Amino acid sequence: MIRTRFAPSPTGVLHLGSVRTALYCWLYARHHNGQFVLRIEDTDKERSTRENVDAILEGMTWLGLDWDEGPSYQSDREDRYREVIDQWLAEGKAYHCYCTKAELDELREKQMAAGGHVRYDGRCRDRTEPRPGVDPVVRFRNPVDGEVVVEDLVRGQVVFQNEQLDDLVIARPDGSPTYNFSVIVDDYDMKISHVIRGDDHLNNTPRQMNMLRALGVEPPVYAHLPMILGPDGSKLSKRHGAVDIREYQEQGYLPEAMLNYLVRLGWSHGDQEIFSRDEMIELFDVKDVNQSASSFNPEKLLWLNQQHILATSAPELGRQLQPFLARAGLDPADGPDPEHVATGFHERAETLLHMAASARYCYEDFDVIDEKSAKKHLRPVILEPFRVARNRLAELEHWGQTAIHEVIESAAADFDINLGKLGQPIRVAVTGGPVSPPIDVTLWLVGQERTLRRMDHAIGLIEARASASS
Repeated sequence: MIRTRFAPSPTGVLHLGSVRTALYCWLYARHHNGQFVLRIEDTDKERSTRENVDAILEGMTWLGLDWDEGPSYQSDREDRYREVIDQWLAEGKAYHCYCTKAELDELREKQMAAGGHVRYDGRCRDRTEPRPGVDPVVRFRNPVDGEVVVEDLVRGQVVFQNEQLDDLVIARPDGSPTYNFSVIVDDYDMKISHVIRGDDHLNNTPRQMNMLRALGVEPPVYAHLPMILGPDGSKLSKRHGAVDIREYQEQGYLPEAMLNYLVRLGWSHGDQEIFSRDEMIELFDVKDVNQSASSFNPEKLLWLNQQHILATSAPELGRQLQPFLARAGLDPADGPDPEHVATGFHERAETLLHMAASARYCYEDFDVIDEKSAKKHLRPVILEPFRVARNRLAELEHWGQTAIHEVIESAAADFDINLGKLGQPIRVAVTGGPVSPPIDVTLWLVGQERTLRRMDHAIGLIEARASASS
């Protein structure tokens, strides 16, 4: 069975690069009807926090990247790591190293000065006696000859010479395991078949493969993903968008849009740009991931989000819109159903946050009409057709889009003007500005009582303007 794992460290929150890795792992498992494992690698006790764990779990949940197993925590598995270390010490596959930091620093400086390869020289490999006053680390006894061949699904074959690999520290002086060691024990115990991760881990891979073979198993298949760069070609940072994934949720991006955007940062299927979740599962193969780095483009993400807003059903979009209305202080009980707002505003909204802000006039009154729009459209010349339209709207027994459209159209026809000449002044009066959904949709959402009250206010402004000009 295909088993992939996403193994974030809770020393930080979930950002775009980590999410793409999680997505590729998830898609590969789902495509092959396999299993996706979530593992929290919290061996760094000083920097790992519960808040970051929560951030990771909340981000994964929002994105819908569900896991079949976990979350498991490395901090709960220290007895297992100790068991393997003790076994390796007994079998001679690992040894105690009593070198002090000062000695290792001196070794490193000499190697750098000589222009050679900087690595531990194995001086404690054959040591049998403890060193008084020094708490030793434990090192893995890496093979000294031969090579490690990584058949990487993304990068192809990568060869490492064992003579260039030093004896890795696998346990600190206090006995706690290091990252590279705990990872291989976990991958072995959890029967991980494919390790999909960033290419910054590629240099760890030969050491991990040697340690897995020391456990008596063949390593999993590896796929190392290229970096995501900022728009300027530099390493992705906070100023580019490498932030907590939950910030995108708070800004009103749809999870489907985020996944669609991230899957395309390194993978493609012809010229197709927009993918549903099911299409990604059906089409994705990590073997098709590009070797070159991808650049983050916030404008492209925003465009994709709008495309997914357009493609989302009104009931679902309305459900997702509700918390944004609440954050804006807008109560659906004071205006239209969020589903109806989603129907009316989805063509113009780039995000749910934008949609909620744009729909404010549907739920609460405003004090000031946009001055430029009022000057341009609320003029004395429009007063009579405007008043006729207002009175006919007041007479409507059923407040529906078709009836509203017919009223405005007939009032405009009675005065021999086109629909827009009357519709735009009504829009400015009812919304306070020049932009809204189609006028019949806008009035339907605002409601009959609010529409009439705002039109009455506009009539007063027009009359006052007419008196001032005369």
